[in-house]
Amino acid sequence: MDALLKTKYGVGNVELLTVPEPECPDDGVKIDVAYTGICGTDLHIYHETFKSYPPVIMGHEFSGVIAEVGKNVTKVKTGDRVAVLGSTAVTCGSCEYCQTGYYMFCKDRRGMGHGVNGSFTKYTVVREDMVYKIPDSVSLEEAALSEPLACAVQAIEELTTIQVGDTVLLSGPGPIGLICLSLLAMKGCKIIVAGTSADATRLELAKELGADIVVDVINEDLQAIVLKETNGKGVDVTVECAGAGPSVSSCLSALKQRGKHIQVGIAGKEITLDFDTVLYKQLQVFGSLAHSMTTWERVMNILEQKKINLAPIITHKLPLTEWKNAFELCEQKQCGKVLLSHNA
Repeated sequence: MDALLKTKYGVGNVELLTVPEPECPDDGVKIDVAYTGICGTDLHIYHETFKSYPPVIMGHEFSGVIAEVGKNVTKVKTGDRVAVLGSTAVTCGSCEYCQTGYYMFCKDRRGMGHGVNGSFTKYTVVREDMVYKIPDSVSLEEAALSEPLACAVQAIEELTTIQVGDTVLLSGPGPIGLICLSLLAMKGCKIIVAGTSADATRLELAKELGADIVVDVINEDLQAIVLKETNGKGVDVTVECAGAGPSVSSCLSALKQRGKHIQVGIAGKEITLDFDTVLYKQLQVFGSLAHSMTTWERVMNILEQKKINLAPIITHKLPLTEWKNAFELCEQKQCGKVLLSHNA
């Protein structure tokens, strides 16, 4: 079967190769992958700014249909449509973080797509406990966004309190940012979305998803707009999804005294900040790394209840063979979420 691999360490070194089809173990589930979303992490792996363990099949945001189950599997069956919690592919299971559902902090953790083989392929094999059945009302395309939805849910719903009537600056209108925006719009917040001129397509999409104001920071004065929209006070909350130094600095500057900053974007390198801003404004700063077990349970409820419409965020569906074009779309920010499929 075809699979997209990070073949060795170094910038690039990503190839579409033929690999053996995996066998289903007694305690495992074999999944016919339907769609896999391209994540910012995949781009970081390509550019060698996120740790991976090559050779490894990339991809971790995915949905599919169970093709085979091991003889010891009892909770799912062949034909079930599923999403997969790929972050828990390898964990110790016994440390304080595993025991409390915060598996992202397990020192032994390796996730799908970088630590073990992932889903940019036709078939993948996972443990039964990693599989979540998706409601009949949810498409496989939308289900492929379960993992980025989980990232957004933790950031917006679980770290701190964001209330109706709050003014929120969201910087970075990529797919995670757009999902965060959708959650904020559900809350009834006033939302300012900031991006660069390269984000023009995504800023237009942000308007459709509920942004009250969009700002091109290259051609407009973000801080002046923030002060105007908040009567000189500053925003209540900033959500940084770009992972860029200037974006983080702008967020801290835009906050009111005693405001809240939520860091979602990964910079992938050291950035320079005037950290005294945190002190003098007495800001609360929250880092949001992916999700937890509780988050995934909440995500399945959100999907079942149709509380959020993920379909508009999906702008491209391409065959796995066109992965280079798909990655370039993401690099150039000319898209929302891009899905790859061996069936496309």
